[in-house]
Amino acid sequence: MDDDVNNILKDELRQNLAHYRQVVEYMGGNVPIQVLCLPHRIENALVKAGIDRVYDLIGKDLRKIKGVGKESIDILASRLDDFFTVQI
Repeated sequence: MDDDVNNILKDELRQNLAHYRQVVEYMGGNVPIQVLCLPHRIENALVKAGIDRVYDLIGKDLRKIKGVGKESIDILASRLDDFFTVQI
């Protein structure tokens, strides 16, 4: 019986920690895109498209944003990777 209770508690704790981590990561993205130190042309294109927070970038098809080409997407991907790596 004790093993069952311990397993249930461990599972609940694991789920709660996973949820907490997700919330913290999302909140960490609630910062201006300026923290990514993007070149001005990329930053301006994003702002014109209504993207002014890091979390606005998540799930966006960047190819559809005027002024953002392949090179810009590569730079963005690199900066986002750095941002989320440091945040964790």
